Amino acid sequence: MEFTASTIAGFLKGVLEGNPDVVVNTIARIEEGHEGALSFLANPKYEQYIYTTGSSVVLVNKDFIPSAPVKPTLIRVDDAYKAFAALLTLVDQSKPRKKGIHPSAVIEPTVKVGSDVYVGPYSCVGENCEIGDGCVIYPHVIIGDNTRIGKNTTLYANVTIYHNCIIGESCTIHSGTVIGSDGFGFAPQSESEFMKIPQLGNVVIEDRVEIGANVAVDRATIGSTIIRKGVKLDNLIQIGHNVEVGENTVMAGQCGIAGSTKIGKNCMLAGQVGLVGHLKIADGTRIGGKSAVHGDIRKENTTVTGAPAFEHRDFLRSSVIFRRLPDLYAQVQAMGKDIDALKRR
Repeated sequence: MEFTASTIAGFLKGVLEGNPDVVVNTIARIEEGHEGALSFLANPKYEQYIYTTGSSVVLVNKDFIPSAPVKPTLIRVDDAYKAFAALLTLVDQSKPRKKGIHPSAVIEPTVKVGSDVYVGPYSCVGENCEIGDGCVIYPHVIIGDNTRIGKNTTLYANVTIYHNCIIGESCTIHSGTVIGSDGFGFAPQSESEFMKIPQLGNVVIEDRVEIGANVAVDRATIGSTIIRKGVKLDNLIQIGHNVEVGENTVMAGQCGIAGSTKIGKNCMLAGQVGLVGHLKIADGTRIGGKSAVHGDIRKENTTVTGAPAFEHRDFLRSSVIFRRLPDLYAQVQAMGKDIDALKRR
């Protein structure tokens, strides 16, 4: 990667202030900037660093007004964070793509493999699978029988896709993730024994889904566990059997979604959120970190927090009272003593 400031400004349709010929060949955080680096300033909390950074070029918002001289060349854009993300995407896409099938990979004769596909060492692809054009399958990936992988999907090392699952186009699944393992279905037979319920369904992951490392998405008992298009899942998330996650919903790390819960589209779940089974979560719901949701959320665009979770504003008011409980308790004790004294009179 090596670009001039004028080339970057042209790509981003930004306004350049400074030396148009300065060259950058790497990316750095603004507080760690050095010569030849490109940085960005989007959060006002970091403004102090733009006056001391060694970066050669800095992306800033169009309305940024410096309060002191600035040494780097500036490129003004509508949204510095989005512009920086666009540049990172450009750099990532410019990397050479792996192609070809490694001799140690095991691919059954009944598999349909598209064009420009890479299959890394020791990966295994089961019978009657379909691998779409442009897929990248890194080493030690296991793909079970009758599974379909859409075009331009990337499976990183040690991903496991069980049988009969469907993965859409332009998906990314990171290392250690398991798609289609059995749902947690056991029927009690006595006080000490359980009978396993066969999990006969599958997992369907639609287009443009990204799933982090060490995520488990269980197959349905009957039917499908469904991850709709555009969903983004962080690392270490558990999705139970027959769950449906709506379009463009995002979840942070360590969330756990119990079986048969239906989450709407455009929802946001912070870290360590837990949802019990068979819930319905409305579109646009936001759930604060470490919250435990025990009941349906039917109103769209609701924000909830707490364990058990309830409306965020009420939670904040309750938190104020909770912090005052020791004082309130002392006051109640004092009032009790006063009442006893009055009774004795």
